[in-house]
Amino acid sequence: MPLNDTQLKDVLLSQHYVGKDDIRHAERLAKERGAFLVDVLLAEGLITSDLVGQAFAESYGVPYADLNTHTPSREQVLKLSEDIGVPFRAIVFREDAESVTVATDDPAQPELLEALTKTFPGKAAKLAFAMPSDVDAALIHYRKELDTRFSKIIEEQDRVAPEIIDEILADALVFRASDVHFDPHDEDVVVRFRIDGLLQEAGRIPKEHYESVLNRIKVMARLRTDEHLAAQDGAIRYEHNEIVTDLRVSIAPVLDGEKVTLRVLSAYVRGLTLADLGLSARDQELLLEASSKPFGMLLVVGPTGSGKTTTMYGVLKHLNKPEVNIATIEDPVEYKIRGVNHIQVNRQTNLTFASGLRSIVRQDPDIILVGEIRDTETAEIGVNAALTGHLLLSTFHANDAATAFPRLLDMGVEPFLLASTLEVVLAQRLVRRICESCRFGETTTQEQLEKLLPGASRFFPEKKVTLYAGKGCAVCNSTGYNGRTAVFEFIRVTPELQDLILKRPSSREIWELAAKQGSRTMFEDGLEKVRLGTTTLEELLRVVEVPDAPSPEKV
Repeated sequence: MPLNDTQLKDVLLSQHYVGKDDIRHAERLAKERGAFLVDVLLAEGLITSDLVGQAFAESYGVPYADLNTHTPSREQVLKLSEDIGVPFRAIVFREDAESVTVATDDPAQPELLEALTKTFPGKAAKLAFAMPSDVDAALIHYRKELDTRFSKIIEEQDRVAPEIIDEILADALVFRASDVHFDPHDEDVVVRFRIDGLLQEAGRIPKEHYESVLNRIKVMARLRTDEHLAAQDGAIRYEHNEIVTDLRVSIAPVLDGEKVTLRVLSAYVRGLTLADLGLSARDQELLLEASSKPFGMLLVVGPTGSGKTTTMYGVLKHLNKPEVNIATIEDPVEYKIRGVNHIQVNRQTNLTFASGLRSIVRQDPDIILVGEIRDTETAEIGVNAALTGHLLLSTFHANDAATAFPRLLDMGVEPFLLASTLEVVLAQRLVRRICESCRFGETTTQEQLEKLLPGASRFFPEKKVTLYAGKGCAVCNSTGYNGRTAVFEFIRVTPELQDLILKRPSSREIWELAAKQGSRTMFEDGLEKVRLGTTTLEELLRVVEVPDAPSPEKV
């Protein structure tokens, strides 16, 4: 049972958890950001997740069951058969000799108590309210292996392709996969999910059934089913159980057939705030200050898949107001925001980043988002747009923030134009979050740290430090990680840096000045998240390079 904004507002006001002024303020911010009311209330610190749960529990007249803190075990969940647990979204919370308390996100279901009485004869059945996201996490225990479900579908169904695709996509959404890969081999096709940046095998489809699955995907994506030797790209709007998911489809011929990759464009990204992205309060203030200016350029740099577009959209949602005209040119348009004019690059009609940007400038925009600066022409048009009264946001491929400056200069952008328009360059990488359901802290000595990070004393001067990790549980699929956050590196263009840009400096010269003015490396930002228990030191070292000249005093 999703908690919609109207229900949430009514319950919080009736139970006096928040005032009318706070609700009005949150509703205005939610509309401006294109976010859900509950996300804004949480982000603004007006309420906590537990208080939301308690408010709904009181409205139902039942206790609140915190399944996030008291995570139910597999044995606990399976005490209810699947035909009761799944349709009623019910989880055994507590049980003793005389009674059993079952948590659900809809305690008003009239048949639930009757079903529980039959399941637990002789015991008093009681209900409690649990947050929908916590119920979803617990219900994972009922899911069987994909291979088992594939075998059952093949045995029982005449048309196997739709059922197999439904099972794959259902799992992809449950485990919040960003991509689904279908890798054909001699005897079977391996299905893999990219979860939190890493690929994991999910199941195998027998080769004799793959052609029907492949054709089904092509039909759904409106691609040619008779084309087997050329790459094809398309999109699917997938609807299942009242949930709508946008998928980007890429099909490419390989030696053993045709490989399919589906990019899952998650709807939850639309509700993300800058804090959710991993930005510290200091970095949020810096970014919002730069984005509040009437003109100039903000760049987010990093490799493919580092979350650049998501960060840009986080800024865009903050700027999205009725009194401003916002236009984007993207390839592809991944997330649609109400009130924003999105333009899709189309090479068949010669609608490129450069030509689209020229058109946008003639559309009287206040704010422009260019999906990516790929060539000199786009860079020059973008810089001139930023110079002539527009705020321009874009992404750029560079390893770090300092490298973006000489790269843009090498592309032919005049130094005086770059110095006049560039406001902030932000570099980022994604690291996996420690699973909150199984996180634990452990005291680590200098000797242990040295094995992970040679020269650890430069960053951890204390003799002992508490580091965090995940034990591995059902919620995180036994990985110890659940979700991702970003580590950032900011360079703010100051008057001193403007003077330096005019001299065509190297990236080292850029960074030396930026560091003197307070910029931190991605590694230093990551170390702060390691200390806070957001991620692990091992994960940070996997993703980010240790700087040559660390600054321990900033950590």
